[in-house]
Amino acid sequence: MKNKLRLGLIGSGFMGKTHVFGFAAAQRVFELPYDVELACIADVNLPQAEAARSALGFAQATDDWHTMVSDPSIDIIDITAPNALHKEMALAAIAAGKHVYCEKPLAPLAADAREMTEAAERAGIKTQVGFNYLCNPMVVLAKQMIAAGELGDIRGYRGLHAEDYMVDENNPFTFRHDPSGGGALADIGSHALATAEFLLGPITKVMGDCVTMIHSRPDGRGGNKSVTTDDVTRAFVRFGNGATGSIEGNWIATGRKMQHDFEVYGTKGAISFTQERFSELHFYSTSDAKGRQGFRKIEAGPDHAPYGRFCVAPGHQLGFNDLKAIEVAGYIEAIAGLRSEPFNFRAGLRIQTVIETIQRSSREQSWLTVE
Repeated sequence: MKNKLRLGLIGSGFMGKTHVFGFAAAQRVFELPYDVELACIADVNLPQAEAARSALGFAQATDDWHTMVSDPSIDIIDITAPNALHKEMALAAIAAGKHVYCEKPLAPLAADAREMTEAAERAGIKTQVGFNYLCNPMVVLAKQMIAAGELGDIRGYRGLHAEDYMVDENNPFTFRHDPSGGGALADIGSHALATAEFLLGPITKVMGDCVTMIHSRPDGRGGNKSVTTDDVTRAFVRFGNGATGSIEGNWIATGRKMQHDFEVYGTKGAISFTQERFSELHFYSTSDAKGRQGFRKIEAGPDHAPYGRFCVAPGHQLGFNDLKAIEVAGYIEAIAGLRSEPFNFRAGLRIQTVIETIQRSSREQSWLTVE
């Protein structure tokens, strides 16, 4: 019999459901050191929480997340609430001695993210921030190829995260448009930044351009509310390894539902990846014979761990929820002391620091060093 970890989840929306699917699948795909019990789910009102409890398989439901956090039988607090609520919830959970799993961005402000990080480190609890795109075996392979020198010295990088869920100016003002929500750069550009540093290491300097294209949105009460957060941000970046490049976060990219792409250029080769075909990595090698050169497809399969745990056949592809299961498995192993945390609060703070440096660079219209 394995020991149990009892999970308390805050929020039953898109990401809340994704986290539940991740925990459910991880326990069946991986040989985890614990069994995870879906103990309690909290949401904005009791009917919504009860509906989620019934649909997702939790033992209990509540409309007061405070009572769940203070419950001594809960081991992990999983936060998928709006961005501005992350700090209060995480600090309460840390004070109660819980491990904390929080969706990105960790907090709207780097100062808040730092407070959360330092509180967690003082308490000695395990933390995780939701950047599951980094768990894709093809992204991990790209990192391995870069580290092994297969691309030679890295010279250039292009990264992009683009979607179109904010393209309609008649869509209402949401928490994502509030300065506490962060705008496009914090909401989805954070994924592009996390991937860039995962592959190439620290970004050292940035020149940002944050643009608001839709300046007001319906407020839901018959009026309009001004928008000051960015709809699209582009940044030139320089890496500590000498490479230069560009990164974009864009939530008004018409027609794009989930574009998380990168290209890496080296002296010996290049790689190209798109989330729209995320079981493929394309590789170009200068060592190929003349007349035979070109990008060739590497297709995900059991040779790219942990793909084989999901499917024994190559080319059958993983999905978004599978990446969350991989992320969950890594976090559970970290709680058990079997590995380091895959992407902890300190790593989440780092991404928020880069975001704020880009935002400040845009205001000052100058290159800035990332501290």
